[in-house]
Amino acid sequence: MDVKGAIVSIDAMGTQTAIAGKIIDKGGDYVLPVKGNQGLLEQDVKTLLDEYLENDFAGVKVSRHKTSETRHGRIEQRWYYQVNVPKTLRGLKKWKGLRTLGMVIRTRETGGIESGDVQYYISSLKRNVKVFARSVRGHWGIENTCHWSLDMTFREDESRTRDRHAAENLAWLRRFTLGLLKQHPDKKHSLVMKRRMAGWNPSFLAEILFGQTT
Repeated sequence: MDVKGAIVSIDAMGTQTAIAGKIIDKGGDYVLPVKGNQGLLEQDVKTLLDEYLENDFAGVKVSRHKTSETRHGRIEQRWYYQVNVPKTLRGLKKWKGLRTLGMVIRTRETGGIESGDVQYYISSLKRNVKVFARSVRGHWGIENTCHWSLDMTFREDESRTRDRHAAENLAWLRRFTLGLLKQHPDKKHSLVMKRRMAGWNPSFLAEILFGQTT
């Protein structure tokens, strides 16, 4: 893929040193979420940023940005924070191009009930919180659309797979297959119907997989 000049965002399964290195080598930048599948990275980033936040980033150069949206009776607020990566971060040299760390705090209020979450990120971007915020927000929009398509097409939310590695492998396969189905030029049938037709008709399956009939 040509990612030169692009900002690449991937879900947490794609937060890997090899992928980050390839993005940088091809001239792109990355914004990657950190979770438990990267060893101690999440723990270190979370501890660092939580400590910064608790002290209101005293003595730390930080960029901040806040957004607020009201839609369908739901109020959603987001606080974005971005700091330069400290040289003392454990494993820093493993992540090619790593320059900044980010934190996003989200709160949602619906019907008087409030909920929230916090997400942490690593990025090769310079400290520019509005660019960081647009990248994160854009990824969420794609993820939400993709999740809806996966649930409608493959009933992903009904999956009862409990093994983490099996769940990750199945998720990658569903996304890969969803991409193939969307690339097929037939506009008369839904993605669900295309999936079913691929199971019924070997010729149509060949069109999905190879772009040609048998």
